[in-house]
Amino acid sequence: MVSALPINVGALLRFQGFESSRVELKASWNEETTGPQVIRTLCAFANDFQGLNGGYVVIGVAEEGGRAVLPPRGLGHEEVERAQRWIRGRCNQIDPIYQPIFSPEMIDDRLILVVWAPASDVRPHQAPDGGEKGARRFYIRLGNETVEADRYPDLKTELLRMTAKVPFDERRAHQATVHDISETKVREFLHRVGSQLVNEPDARELYRSLRITVPVNGHDAPKNIALLFFSQYPEKFFPGARIEVVQFGHDDSSTILSERIFNNRPVHEQVVDCLTYLEGFSSRWIEKNDDRPEATHWFDYPSRALREALVNAVYHRSYEDSQEPTKVYIYPNRIEIVSHPGPLPGIEMKHLEGLAPFPHVPPRNRRIGELLKELRLAEGRHTGLPTLRREMSANGSPQPLFDFDEARTYFAVTLPVHPPPG
Repeated sequence: MVSALPINVGALLRFQGFESSRVELKASWNEETTGPQVIRTLCAFANDFQGLNGGYVVIGVAEEGGRAVLPPRGLGHEEVERAQRWIRGRCNQIDPIYQPIFSPEMIDDRLILVVWAPASDVRPHQAPDGGEKGARRFYIRLGNETVEADRYPDLKTELLRMTAKVPFDERRAHQATVHDISETKVREFLHRVGSQLVNEPDARELYRSLRITVPVNGHDAPKNIALLFFSQYPEKFFPGARIEVVQFGHDDSSTILSERIFNNRPVHEQVVDCLTYLEGFSSRWIEKNDDRPEATHWFDYPSRALREALVNAVYHRSYEDSQEPTKVYIYPNRIEIVSHPGPLPGIEMKHLEGLAPFPHVPPRNRRIGELLKELRLAEGRHTGLPTLRREMSANGSPQPLFDFDEARTYFAVTLPVHPPPG
C-alpha cells in the first residue's frame, strides 16, 4: 500500500507538527451521520479560513480528551471503499466542486482512511447543509470545530474577501521549470518527516502529490514553495532568500568581528545551519548555590528561543515584496534578528507582547509555515512568540524586545544576553 500523503501519519495522529485544528478524527463510518459531518469539514478545510493550508479527516480513529485513541478501531476494506465512493460523490455537490485526496493507511495493523483536504485556490466553497431543501452553506474552522460561517456575518464577510487570494508561496513560479526542482532535496525532506511518499518512484507524481507543481497547458510548472524548499539556489529566483549574520565587537556597530552568509541551500536548511552557528555564541554557565546543593544552570541565549526568533523571521517575511535578506546582528549584550517587511496590518505591539490575543490575520506564507512545522522547526500558529517569551523567562533572561516602524518596513526581535552572575 503506497501512501498518497507527504506526511507521517503517526505524527499526524499525535499532533506532532500539526495543529489539532487541522485534524478531525472519526471513530467509524456511517453515511447518515458521519458522512454529512465529513463533507462540511472538508468544505471548511478547503476554505482555509485560518490560513493553515487545509487539514485532514481521519476515519477509523476515535478521539478522547483531545487525543487519538491508539491502537485505532480501524475499518474494514469494504468500509474504506464505500466511504471513498460516498465522499467523492458528495464532494461534487460542494460549490465550486472540490475533491480531496484519499489515502488508506495501516496503523498498528489496523486499516484507516485519511482524507487530505488542502486549501483551495478557488475558495470560498459552500457545502450542503443536510436539510431537505438541499441548501448550501459556507463552512469554516474555528479552533477545532467546523462551524457555519453564515451564522457569523463578520466572519462570512471576511471569508468572502479571501476569494482568489492565493498566498505567494502557493503561486506558480513563472521564472522556472520543474527542472529547477531537486528531486534529491524532495526525497530528503520526505525521509526526514517520515512520509511513505518517499517510495513513489516517478518524480512527476511525487511533485504532484506533494503539491509543489501545478499543471499548465499540458505540462507541470513549479510553485514558489518548490523553489524555496527544493531548489539548490532559492536566491536565484527570490533575491534576498538568504540569512546574513554579522558579529560586532561593540554595541555601536563600529567594529565588525565576523560575517557569515547562509545561502545556496533551501530555506529550511539555511535555518538549521544558521541555528547551529548561532548556538556557538551561547555559552553554558553553572553557578553553585550557598543555600542548596543544586547548581544553577543557564545559557547566554536559550537554544529554543534562538530557534523561535529565527524561524519566525524566515516564516513571516515576504519573498515577494522584499529583496532584503533576513539579518542577524550579534552584539556583546544582545542578538537582533531583523526581517522585511514588518507585521501584517492588524497585528500590533500588544499582540506581540502577549497583552492581547492575536487577531485573525492570514499568514503571508501558508506553505512555508506548514513545511517548517512538519520539520518540527516551527510551532503551531500564534504559539511561537509565547514559547520565545517562556524560554527566555525559564533561562532567567530578560524578556525579548520587539520593534517595527510605522510604515511596517521591518520587524526586529532582540534577545538580551543573560546577565552575568552577581
